[in-house]
Amino acid sequence: MSTYRFISDQERPRERLISHGPEVLTTPELLAIVLRTGTSGCDAVNFGAKLLNEFGGLRNLLAADIALLQRVKGMGNAKTCQLLAIHELAKRSLEEELQSRNALDHPHKVKAYCSSKLAHLQVEHCMAIYLDTRYRLICSEEISQGTLSQASVYPRELVKSSLKHHAAAVIIAHNHPSGIPEPSMADISLTKHIQKALQLVDIKLLDHLIVAADKAVSLAESGHI
Repeated sequence: MSTYRFISDQERPRERLISHGPEVLTTPELLAIVLRTGTSGCDAVNFGAKLLNEFGGLRNLLAADIALLQRVKGMGNAKTCQLLAIHELAKRSLEEELQSRNALDHPHKVKAYCSSKLAHLQVEHCMAIYLDTRYRLICSEEISQGTLSQASVYPRELVKSSLKHHAAAVIIAHNHPSGIPEPSMADISLTKHIQKALQLVDIKLLDHLIVAADKAVSLAESGHI
């Protein structure tokens, strides 16, 4: 896990961004532009570094909910809304790409999308991604929420939802809060049951992704589908 340094002298990230582009800025500097101000005795760049260190990185910071963000001194409504907004915009940007592109041609985008939805969650959640005949995103939805060890997914209910959304194909994904992305025997067995149930109504199961921390493992790539 990265530790973000605190900067002793006030830098001017906005001017550097305009002159050289956003790629040259550090993550705390980019956060400073979003947050605009820091707190008493802590400028915006150092406040950004403090948030990143406190939450353990950018992914966890952007995935934090309102209550968690507002426990941090200096995180009022405005700053909280700014962070929540950029996280939601990032997810919607991925959604737009998947709505216009064949998911099979861009598996890294599908993994990134599922990670944005699931990686930060502390209990198991399972989601379904419904695709049209050209494997473009129709919509996604949560189909189960379980305990730390198991999420209950009912193939019959997934079939009903797939038909409701007029899906030609489905990708399912769930998270492993343990941080270990390798599929269990139960994951593989569930995948086979779902695949058979969807085949009965001529819907393809394209993949089952397991999301853990910063990784997403594909059961299709592993030869289980």
